[in-house]
Amino acid sequence: MQFGDFFTKKKNELGVTLNEVQKEAVLTNEGPLLLLASPGSGKTTTIIMKIGYLIEVLGVHPSRIKAVTFSRASAKDMEERFQRFFPDLPLVDFSTIHSLAYQVVREYFAKQRIEYQLIEGNNEGYNKKIILRDIYKAINHEPITEDQLEELITFISYIKNKLIPENEWSSISISIPKKEQIVKRYEQFKTNGSPKLLLDFDDMLIIANQVLENNKDILRRYQERYDYILTDESQDTSLVQHFIIEKLVQQHQNLCVVADEDQSIYSWRGAEPQYLLDFKKIYPNAKILMMVQNYRSSKDIVEVANTFIKQNKKRYNKNMFTENPSHERIKIKSLKDYQVQATYLINQISTIDNLQDVAILYRNNSSSILLIDAFDKANIPFYMKDVDNRFFHHWVVEDIKNFMRLSYNTSRVDVFERIYSKFNGYFKLSQMEQLKKVQNNESVFDNLLSSVKLEDYQNKKIVHFKKTYDRMHDASPKRVLQMIRDDLGFERVLEYRSEKFGYNLNNLIELLNTLEQIADSTTTMVEFVNRLNHLDSLMKTSKFNKGKNAVTFSTLHSSKGLEFQTVYMIDLIDGIIPSHTKDEDEGGEEEREEEVRLFYVGMTRAIAHLELISYARKFHAPVKKSEFIDQVHQIMHPNDQKKPIKREKKVKERPANPNGIKERSLLKVGLKVKHIVFGPGEIVSCDDELLEIRFNNGKKKFQIATCLKQGFLEIE
Repeated sequence: MQFGDFFTKKKNELGVTLNEVQKEAVLTNEGPLLLLASPGSGKTTTIIMKIGYLIEVLGVHPSRIKAVTFSRASAKDMEERFQRFFPDLPLVDFSTIHSLAYQVVREYFAKQRIEYQLIEGNNEGYNKKIILRDIYKAINHEPITEDQLEELITFISYIKNKLIPENEWSSISISIPKKEQIVKRYEQFKTNGSPKLLLDFDDMLIIANQVLENNKDILRRYQERYDYILTDESQDTSLVQHFIIEKLVQQHQNLCVVADEDQSIYSWRGAEPQYLLDFKKIYPNAKILMMVQNYRSSKDIVEVANTFIKQNKKRYNKNMFTENPSHERIKIKSLKDYQVQATYLINQISTIDNLQDVAILYRNNSSSILLIDAFDKANIPFYMKDVDNRFFHHWVVEDIKNFMRLSYNTSRVDVFERIYSKFNGYFKLSQMEQLKKVQNNESVFDNLLSSVKLEDYQNKKIVHFKKTYDRMHDASPKRVLQMIRDDLGFERVLEYRSEKFGYNLNNLIELLNTLEQIADSTTTMVEFVNRLNHLDSLMKTSKFNKGKNAVTFSTLHSSKGLEFQTVYMIDLIDGIIPSHTKDEDEGGEEEREEEVRLFYVGMTRAIAHLELISYARKFHAPVKKSEFIDQVHQIMHPNDQKKPIKREKKVKERPANPNGIKERSLLKVGLKVKHIVFGPGEIVSCDDELLEIRFNNGKKKFQIATCLKQGFLEIE
């Protein structure tokens, strides 16, 4: 069969017509090829047609072709598409890079008679998350939160995928205390902690790369197994993954890499977009083709998105275009307040018949909570692309529930034990142990006052806590939440624990604000807790709405590869997108370019209607809309008499004072100190959290943790 006959046959059978660049990609099969595929450019169709051409026209046996993609879902999608296009052909080997690496590792360990066990997924026995939880607690003497656990797992994956040596781990900024010590002990445990060698998914990549580097027999077998290798979504591929592929194609170099550096949004997981920019250095004979015709979106969206992405410097000079007609301009909506955002969306979407054509995209999963609450009340079905129910099981939410439980029966010592350290009363474990010995079914506050040895300052606080609980009985759930935050001092405790353990205080406060908004529509604490449980269940069961007449909720990251007639991008404010990145001279420019790419990915999901939504206030505090919205506005209205948007240079934080007091033990009543702002003074009181200093113009209180961390105080 001639290639012309092949294209004609597929046009007649499937109605598939390729443009000239797509045809050239299908016909280019000898040597390395980098196929840069803009959003909506038909890359999957082109890859499938290329594989079919190899088999039907060039006579390549399907077993000699290896197709590698980023995720199982992508591999399955390509396999299903191939079967539809070529129902009479045997299946090609479609898999993830992890699956390929696992084959190599399994074969190597079998030869070496090494027993091993995977510690991820649903395998019985050792579990990665449990191991890391135990190690964190042993080292930091504090349970790890779910957010911290995810950050720790991401950090481990990052250093492995980027092959970062141990002596450079400390240079990577994350909020996990003693992260290097934790990772070292984790690696030691996997080697020596069980009779078998324990492996996580990233270990498979590392070991596979080492095996192919050092074991010539296995390398040769895999090199001889495949004559053609194709990799999809290669902008998401990490350094170690690229190295594995490099080794496999060393002999024949018949490699087709399909990617778009403009859609590289996973650098935090180790993705290496720079590899694509250096492709010609690695493969000097490579051919580079650019598939830039967008078949998905209207001209209005494509032209703006194409101009928007050009602000990035680290990219190929390509111009996405479309022959689709104009439909309507991108809509920019600025609301007065965050709390009306969900109502606005409901009003807009309630007029749409086919909800499956609608997506709401956001940066963080936390944005979905109030959407779920509002859409449930409006009886609009939804499907969540990536369910993350950490909100409903977050330790702060559990603490709030326990504070409320205690209000129904203040004699519940078991409930008080779960939250005693979360009161702003500086209760000690020894005091809790004394309290547990008192079994008279009286209020925990009365028993603390009568039967537990207290510090002088605690008596007054306990009386205050008791009075607060007395007032809770007749209060609304929202008012109870405010009492817990303010009168019981829970918010002060969160500030202290954030400084001590590296929690993100803004996220914790926003979580409390979200709880307050959910509570606003309930009348009793039981109703409020039931509402939380209902929303939790609704989130989990939303997966059953996939493919049904339901609105899609998705993070921007998880939306890649999807398309919808109507897309709403929400919560577009400064600090969310773009997030607060480092200074340019500290690598902030690379972070910012990824923020631009993420916004670009969101824009290019839309077929006909794209709406960008921001607001002026969030939970009573003013916020700034995303600068990306202003950029989009100026692209659409170039003749507006507005000054060009200038990015504000970030002011560097003041470095910690090298002469500042660093030891907590030095802070004692009577010590004369010098504050970097208020000058000379004398410490007049000092407890676990706060110290009070008398200056010439009066007394002031300070957080001890902040003073020690920043070196605000010197010995006078």
